[in-house]
Amino acid sequence: MNHARYGDDPEPSEQVPAGRLCVPVRPVAHGCAARLFRTPVGARTAVAFTTPARLRSVLGADQPWTPLAEPALRALVAPLGIETLTVDPALTAPALAAPPLAAPVSGRHPVRAAGPAGRPLTATLAR
Repeated sequence: MNHARYGDDPEPSEQVPAGRLCVPVRPVAHGCAARLFRTPVGARTAVAFTTPARLRSVLGADQPWTPLAEPALRALVAPLGIETLTVDPALTAPALAAPPLAAPVSGRHPVRAAGPAGRPLTATLAR
């Protein structure tokens, strides 16, 4: 039998962050609650950072946080049906300011118009 030790496995099946995690929170009526996020495919996830500096670099200096261990965070979000924990997310994308213009299609010319709440819309006018 091949008994690979945790450190020998190039991709351990269970990677557990060690020590304290910095968990972003939001104020609620009686204290604070962990902020929940969505993965790129839309699943809900808890997010934590290994250092306060990493949390600030992604969420900003004004983001409140609390220290929690990984098992405590998982226990906190489990009743909500959240099983995913994302540690040290590095990439965030800002919201698009305006949708890109569509390419002209057979004699039609795209134009920009203002939509609800001042958001630009792309409209195509026929000739």
